[in-house]
Amino acid sequence: MSTPDHILVVDDDPEIRELLSDYLGAAGYHTHTAANGEEMMRIAEGCRIDLIVLDLMLPGEDGLTLCRNLRVRSNVPVIMLSARGALLDRIVGLEMGADDYLPKPFDPRELLSRIKVILRRARSMPVSGELDSAPILRFAGWRLDTHARQLHSPTGLVIGLGGSDYRVLHTLLRHPNRTLSRDFLVDRVYGKERSPFDRAIDVCVSRLRNHLEDDARSPQLIKTVRNIGYLLAADVMQEDT
Repeated sequence: MSTPDHILVVDDDPEIRELLSDYLGAAGYHTHTAANGEEMMRIAEGCRIDLIVLDLMLPGEDGLTLCRNLRVRSNVPVIMLSARGALLDRIVGLEMGADDYLPKPFDPRELLSRIKVILRRARSMPVSGELDSAPILRFAGWRLDTHARQLHSPTGLVIGLGGSDYRVLHTLLRHPNRTLSRDFLVDRVYGKERSPFDRAIDVCVSRLRNHLEDDARSPQLIKTVRNIGYLLAADVMQEDT
């Protein structure tokens, strides 16, 4: 029998914590709960956590800060919850490293569905031809540290990447010299949901080109394949730390 996934629910509302703990427990998950960031980090450091459901508005450090700090040490998937469902808030949450964003009030069935999708994606193996997971990926004089999620320039400059920017670059590096469609990138970076994330992919690529000093008018590293998507025009080498 397989071991149940462990879900950590972080919300300062005790009713929401109890509701989700009972609902996800009935769905077969082992659920932990925390009311703030301090409790969240204590639980995350003390046991295996497979996914975090994280409220944006928390006492003390808010969800955005906690997600950003978490990304420095862990790749555990995060679904962010917030009563603020504006598009800008969603994009900011994803930029901080969240894997998905669900506005309040929400249907627990929708949350459960998104949890299943994200856990399935997290467990998926690379398809044939992809690079294996490696701590360091080198390309065109640049170096991506996949543990720290930092990009190192040929001159030694260290660039911290937001969550979606990192996932776009990492996906391109795992499929060098191959055209990747926008749909493929959206699926890998944000999940199955399309709008408004199609445009977000283009914004991520624009930022990455700026980081990589890749002229947007005539890019040499991340090339646009018209009406399809993008291609990383470089060989990629793996390096163990």
